[in-house]
Amino acid sequence: MRYGHFDDDAREYVITTPHTPYPWINYLGSEQFFSLLSHQAGGYSFYRDAKMRRLTRYRYNNIPSDAGGRYFYINDGGDVWTPSWMPVKADLDHFECRHGLGYSKITGERGGLSVESLFFVPMGENAEVQKVTLTNTSDATKSVTLFSFVEFCLWNAQDDQTNYQRNLSIGEVEVEAFNGTSSAIYHKTEYRERRDHYAVYGVNAEAAGFDTDRDAFVGAYNSLGEAAVPFAGKSTNSVASGWYPIASHSLEITLEPGASTSYTFVLGYIENPDEEKWVPADEAAGIKALQVINKTRAHELLARFATTEQTDAAFDKLVAHWNELLSGYSVTSGDSKLDRMVNIWNQYQCMVTFNMSRSASYFETGIGRGMGFRDSNQDLLGFVHLIPERARERILDIAATQLPDGSAYHQYQPLTKRGNDDIGSGFNDDPLWLILGVAGYLKETGDFGILDEMVPFDNDESLAAPLFEHLTRSFTFTVNNLGPHGLPLIGRADWNDCLNLNCFSTTPGESFQTTENQSGGVAESVFIAAMFVHIGPEYAELAERRGMPDVAEAARAAVAQVREATLTHGWDGEWFLRAYDFYGNKIGTDSKPEGKIWIEPQGFAVMAGIGTEVPADGGPSIAERALESVSTMLGTDHGLVLQYPAYQSYQIELGEVSTYPPGYKENGGIFCHNNPWVIIGETVVGNGARAFDYYKRIAPAYREDIGEVHKLEPYVYAQMIAGKEASRHGEAKNSWLTGTAAWNFVAVSQHLLGVRTDYDALIVDPCIGPEVPEFTVRRRARGATYVITVHNGGGKGASLTVDGVPIEGNAIPYAPAGSTVQVEVTVTA
Repeated sequence: MRYGHFDDDAREYVITTPHTPYPWINYLGSEQFFSLLSHQAGGYSFYRDAKMRRLTRYRYNNIPSDAGGRYFYINDGGDVWTPSWMPVKADLDHFECRHGLGYSKITGERGGLSVESLFFVPMGENAEVQKVTLTNTSDATKSVTLFSFVEFCLWNAQDDQTNYQRNLSIGEVEVEAFNGTSSAIYHKTEYRERRDHYAVYGVNAEAAGFDTDRDAFVGAYNSLGEAAVPFAGKSTNSVASGWYPIASHSLEITLEPGASTSYTFVLGYIENPDEEKWVPADEAAGIKALQVINKTRAHELLARFATTEQTDAAFDKLVAHWNELLSGYSVTSGDSKLDRMVNIWNQYQCMVTFNMSRSASYFETGIGRGMGFRDSNQDLLGFVHLIPERARERILDIAATQLPDGSAYHQYQPLTKRGNDDIGSGFNDDPLWLILGVAGYLKETGDFGILDEMVPFDNDESLAAPLFEHLTRSFTFTVNNLGPHGLPLIGRADWNDCLNLNCFSTTPGESFQTTENQSGGVAESVFIAAMFVHIGPEYAELAERRGMPDVAEAARAAVAQVREATLTHGWDGEWFLRAYDFYGNKIGTDSKPEGKIWIEPQGFAVMAGIGTEVPADGGPSIAERALESVSTMLGTDHGLVLQYPAYQSYQIELGEVSTYPPGYKENGGIFCHNNPWVIIGETVVGNGARAFDYYKRIAPAYREDIGEVHKLEPYVYAQMIAGKEASRHGEAKNSWLTGTAAWNFVAVSQHLLGVRTDYDALIVDPCIGPEVPEFTVRRRARGATYVITVHNGGGKGASLTVDGVPIEGNAIPYAPAGSTVQVEVTVTA
C-alpha cells in the first residue's frame, strides 16, 4: 500500500493523505538553524543544539502522536479547520504534503478555500520561513480569519520538561506595536538573566490580534484541536506572564472568487552582544533601563522577508543550492528506484546525518544525545563529496575531543564541541573511525595539509598536536589494547553499543554503556580486529606519504599480526566469531544454541580482505563461506538480521543486547547500518547480483509498496527493521538519523556502481549484477568531471578506455580541474 509517490523531476516525495502509518518528517536547515517538520506540520525548531537552544516545544510519547508544531487555523464563517489536518482533524477535500530538499509544502483544501504552507530555512539565516498562500477556489467571496500558532520552549529542552516549579513563573514575551506592515512577538524568557538570545515570530502584515498566553489561546482543559481562540474567531490579545508562552497572530482576509494572497511568517533566533542586549533607557519615551530588548537584528531579519518576492527569491536560492550539491554524483541506469536513491534521497539523508548525527529525530528527543565520535566519522564518508570544506571542519572538531591516550569520548555536544562525560569513553572501536574519516576526506580532496593542523586533545590547547599525531594515537591505542588471543579488547563495547561484555548489570536502570561491574582485560572483539585490518593500512599509507617508512612498516606488521590472529582465533569453521567474553568464551559460535552467527565481523572482515584467498583445491574461500553463511542464516526478505538465533532470555555476560525481545534492535533485528558491509563484501568476492539484491531489500524506494508493513518514510533509511523472529517482521523504526545513510551511499556509489576516489586517482570498479545492463555515472572529483558509461555483463573486473584510449587497470589519474573526462567501461559476464 502506498501513501504517496515520488516526484523525481521536482525531487520531492508527495504524501497524498494525512493518514500515514507514522508521522513522515523532513528536516529544514543545513547550517545552524534546524527544524523537524512532519507532513502534519508537527515538530520543532532549534539553533545548533536541540537540547540547549530549543525554540519551540514538541511532545514525544504523546496521545495523539505528533502533538505540537507550527499550525495555521482557518475560521471560515464558523467552520474551523487546519490545512495540515492536525490538530483540528477536520476532513479535507484535498490534502498534499510535498517533502523536498530542505523544504516542505503542505496544502489543505476545504469548503472552497485552498491553503498552501511552504516551510523552509533560507541559506544564511537563523530562521524558519513560512509562506502561507490562501486561494478562493469557490464562486463566492470569502471572508476568513487565519490564526498562526507556535509554542515556545524555555530554551533548555530538558529543563523545560522537568523544572515546572521554576518554569511556570519565568515565561516572558514582548509584543511589537503593530505598524501597518508587520506584527511580531518576542520570546525573551531568561533574557534579562544570563541569556544573550531571544526568539521572534513575525508576519509581514498588520495582525488583527494576537495571543502569547497558551491558556488563553487553547482554553482550560482543551487540546490544540479544540483551541478556544480559533473557534471563537477572535484573538484575546493575551500577554504571557509565567505559565506557557506562545505566539499567535490573527489575520482577517477577504478573497474574491479565484483570488489568492500570500503572507510570510518568520520564526527566528537572535543573539545580541551583552553590551547591545537592551534598548537604551529613554524616560521621555517611557522606556526604562533593562526592560525592552534590542530588536534591531530582529527587525533586519523580518525586513529581509517583508515581501513575497523576497521570500520567493530566498526559496529559489535554497533550491539552487541543493541542485548544485547533488550535481557532484549522479547515475542514470534505467532503474528509477536506484536513480532516485543515489541522485536524491540517499545523499540528502547523508547531509541530514552530518547536521544531526543521532541527536534529534522523531525517535531521539534531542536531549539525551549529542554528536557521536564514531557516528560523525562514519557520516563523513557519505557527505564529504558534497561539502568537503565542512567535512574538514567536522574532522577537527571531532579530533579535538579525543583523549590523550588515543581513546575518545563516545559523544560530544554540538554547542560546546566538548566531550560528553555522561556517556564517557571506553568504546574501543571509536579511535579507528577517526582514521577512516580522515582517509575518506583526503581521498576526496587531496588536502594533506590537514594532517599538520594543530588540534588539542580533550579540548586542552596545552595538549595540542598535529592531526597526524591524533591518528597515530588512534592506531596505537588498538595496538596497546590487545587481549589474550591477540585480538583487540572490546572495552565497554565496540560498534554494537549493546554488546557489553564487562558490565554484568543486575540493577534496574543502570547504564549498560557506562557501567563496568567487573574489569578483566580479557573480552575481545573480532569486529574491531576486522576494522583494524581494514583501516590500519590507511594509517600506514599516510605515514609513508609523510616520509615515515619505519612507522609505515611497523604499522603494516601490526596489521598482519591481527589479520593472522583473526584467521587463527576468530574463525568458527563456517563464519567469523563475534567476540570472546569476560571469561574467554566464544560469542557467535555454532556450539551455542543462540547467537550462533553475527553479521558485523562477516561483512567487515571480507571488506578488509581477510580470508579472500582462493584455496589450493579451488573451493570457496573463507570469505565466501562466511558470506554464504550470512545468506543462509541471516537473510530475510526485509534485509539481513544482526544475529541468529536471537536470545530468548537475559544473558548477563552479554549485556544490553539480550534485553530486547527476539527480533528487535540488536537482538536479531535487521540493523540496517551493517547490511552495507555485507553488500560491499559481496562485491569484494565478485558477487554483484547478491550485493544488489541485498541493497534492494532495505533501500526505502524499493519498500514503498509495502508502506503498511514498513510504516516509516519511503524516502529515507531506517536504523532498524524488525527481524524474522519478531512479531512484526518488516516493520521499521528509527528513521533518518542512522549510519545506514552514509554506508549505503558508500556501498552503492563506490562498490555497486564502483566509482570512488583514492589518494592519486579515481577508481572505477563496478560490480552490480546483470539487472542493470548499462548505466552512466557523472562524478566530480578534484574539480574535474568524469562521465563514466558502464556496459555491465554482471561480473567482476572491467576494461576501461579514457577519452578513447584503453588503459591498464581501473585507476584513472586525476585530470586538471575544469576538464571533462569520458570513460567507457566494459564489465565481463
